[in-house]
Amino acid sequence: MSQSTVAKRYAQALFELAASQNLLVEVGADLKELTKVLETSDELISLLSAPKISKTRKKELVAQIFSGAQPAVVNTLLLLLDKKRVNEAVIVAEEFQALATAAQGAADAKVYSTRELTEAERAEISNAFGKLVGKEKLNISNEIDASLIGGVRVQIGNYIYDSTVASKLEGLKRLLVG
Repeated sequence: MSQSTVAKRYAQALFELAASQNLLVEVGADLKELTKVLETSDELISLLSAPKISKTRKKELVAQIFSGAQPAVVNTLLLLLDKKRVNEAVIVAEEFQALATAAQGAADAKVYSTRELTEAERAEISNAFGKLVGKEKLNISNEIDASLIGGVRVQIGNYIYDSTVASKLEGLKRLLVG
């Protein structure tokens, strides 16, 4: 069984618990913070995966570090520790976010542009591309990429809409050169 399949099961269970307690937003916010901590601190994952440190001590550390987090998030981390799957915590968080976003009639989108998008541009992209994928709105994260030269590239799940100058130039190059 792949790690992502297992992570999806944990995420589904956490999502159902959070939804039943009306805590989707709070749990989602805590998971975003958890992801930031885990992605910026390799030491924490190493510490929680270290075989020389007892499981009890690891649980104490998790309880201390995430004392302000929702109990469901902390309990999920403790369960991942028990099952020796703490390295999948980020995947669980991502899967949870996808489930929560879908439950709200929205989707996550990455928009690549040469500069930071304004709120009006984000709203316009959300309206236009949200309709294409059947969602009411898009949660847009803006990635700056100067190599695009101009235009935007929108990635929603597995769908990519590319209207950048760089891709148009590449298409023109393929047409002319062969």
